[in-house]
Amino acid sequence: MTVPLISLLLFGGVVSDRHGRRKVMLSADLVRAGLLALLAALAASGTLRLWQMMVIVAVYGGAQAFFDPASDAILPELVPDAQLAEANALEQVVRPLALRLAGPAIGGVLVGVLGLGAAFMADAATFLVSAATLWAMSARASSSPFLAGAQLERATVQAREGWTYVREHVWLWGTFASAGIAYLLFMGPAEVLLPFMVKHVLRGSGVQLGLVLGAGGLGSVAAALAMTRSGLPSRSMTFIYVVWTLGTLAIAGYGLASAIWELMLASVAFNLLETAGTIVWATMKQRHVPGQMLGRVSSLDWLISIGLLPVSFALTAPLSAAFGVRGRRGNARGADAAGNAGRRPADGAGRTGRDLTARVCGAGVLSGVPIRDR
Repeated sequence: MTVPLISLLLFGGVVSDRHGRRKVMLSADLVRAGLLALLAALAASGTLRLWQMMVIVAVYGGAQAFFDPASDAILPELVPDAQLAEANALEQVVRPLALRLAGPAIGGVLVGVLGLGAAFMADAATFLVSAATLWAMSARASSSPFLAGAQLERATVQAREGWTYVREHVWLWGTFASAGIAYLLFMGPAEVLLPFMVKHVLRGSGVQLGLVLGAGGLGSVAAALAMTRSGLPSRSMTFIYVVWTLGTLAIAGYGLASAIWELMLASVAFNLLETAGTIVWATMKQRHVPGQMLGRVSSLDWLISIGLLPVSFALTAPLSAAFGVRGRRGNARGADAAGNAGRRPADGAGRTGRDLTARVCGAGVLSGVPIRDR
């Protein structure tokens, strides 16, 4: 899913600026609902094959490449400028509640009680609900932010305009690049090695992994609720970089943890700080980027920030085999690789590097890695 998503993000931003954000989001929801309904039918009939799932997931990622920039850019069309911060904070309350708490719980019950096909069909229904909500949305969100004459410009020209705008504003490209480097260093270890640590290092279960992820969701909700009451800080960019830096350093808590409750604390700290910065960042972008450019700027935000994620995931397994699970997390935080490598037996005593790589890859497949929660 990641490769089609990254490949089509910039084009998705152009389309959202060109044809109206609500229409783009509505179309993407309908496509994803159809894909999940097809997946449900294949799973229920027992004919689902790996190649079919790969094709469906690839097209799903392509649809998401259109939805995400439009979703970022549509908010200023729906709420007054003075309420953007509160609206972004509200989104960050709902998102972790759905992704980290309600979603996994309901999904587990559906799979356990009704089976995989029914769970996929229920997921398809959620996209239909989203599409119905978009259909009922104010008509203001349906109109294209482009002037009539600009509609005739080639998509490549409009994409180049978006790139030029970002390049001329250091607060945009500097933050995009910083996020891209940070995601390269910690997203693979955080998403792939966390399930591995819970199962193979701390001898935990899926329930305990759910507790760790759920704790992070509660941290996000707490940050969002606090931001709704306090409003935006006066020095927004300083605040963003401080909380995101502290949040990235909090990832080191995963590597240092020796008990599940310590992983939960690290998860709370990371998600609380990351969410606080995300709310301020989204509001700044929506207030300071012109509306007719916001879809393309948002697509570049996504593209540059997550563009190196496949590299991060690909490097996680071999580096974990070389330095150990805890060592890889330490490396992501800038810790001494040699010191952490000395703890390798604690991560997987008696295992060969190849065996550890296979186990880490398996943990990554089972973790259900989200592309981005920002």
